[in-house]
Amino acid sequence: MAFLFDELAIFVIVFLFLAVLIIFMGVKTVPQGEEFTVERFGRYTKTLVPGLNLILPFVDRVRARMNMREQVLDVQSQEVITKDNAMVTADGVVFFQIIDAAKAAYEVNDLERAILNLTMTNIRTVMGSMDLDMVLSERDSINADLLRVVDEATNPWGVKVTRIEIKDIAPPLDLVEAMARQMKAEREKRANILDAEGERQADILRAEGRKQSAILEAEGRKEAAFRDAEAREREAEAEGKATAMVSEAISKGNVQALNYFVAQKYVQALGQFADSPNQKTFFLPMEATGILGAIGGITEIAKEAFKKPDGEPDNADARGSWDRT
Repeated sequence: MAFLFDELAIFVIVFLFLAVLIIFMGVKTVPQGEEFTVERFGRYTKTLVPGLNLILPFVDRVRARMNMREQVLDVQSQEVITKDNAMVTADGVVFFQIIDAAKAAYEVNDLERAILNLTMTNIRTVMGSMDLDMVLSERDSINADLLRVVDEATNPWGVKVTRIEIKDIAPPLDLVEAMARQMKAEREKRANILDAEGERQADILRAEGRKQSAILEAEGRKEAAFRDAEAREREAEAEGKATAMVSEAISKGNVQALNYFVAQKYVQALGQFADSPNQKTFFLPMEATGILGAIGGITEIAKEAFKKPDGEPDNADARGSWDRT
């Protein structure tokens, strides 16, 4: 009886151990960001998603553990011949993400190496169809073309290529020196153009300044001439009025007005002689009383001419005598 009890205990223990082992083999925990593919007798059956999953022990087995997060691959440097036969060295990076774990596991062998080789081949294709200047200046266009081609090629593999970036493009040393000389020449050319443009603007401004100066000067001369003419007109009007007043006074027999008129003209004539730049010789009385005496003598002559036979002045005869004088 004890022997049978011992055999039963051993059987229960073995059964429990096998049950625990079967349960342990049938339960699979998948981490977040990963997916497992399951095969049954070598044939793909399903994909395990993150969390707790159950499979049939000894029948199902996990085939591939796929990383579903976005991944990055470095593209090694390689030499590329451009359309104009220039040799450049280029490298880059590829960002991709597995969308379908089953396709990534069964549609291609060594997924990462396949993506790298495909990217390197298309880099040579895209950059080889462009001139060197375009290769160096249109990096965004190169990245866009590479992304489009590589993403389309990797779509059957259950992969989404998110970005392709060209990190470095290195032309040969002699080409770099030639480009440096060209850049220097272009900068000198732009500097000369800017200098010439500055001189041109300066000449234009100076010419504009001279033009404005000439216009202002002409306007000044015009204004001065107008004012001189106005002054001469007013002077002529004043002189005409003075002459009319003197004539009226003479017609009325006022000899003092005649004295004033003659003395004024005499003094003006002397002033004009003095201001004349030419050499001249003329005789003047040495004293002021002599000048007044001369003026008085002229006045006496005028008196005698204006008198009537009976001693009274005749206005008409006086004016006629003055006009003849």
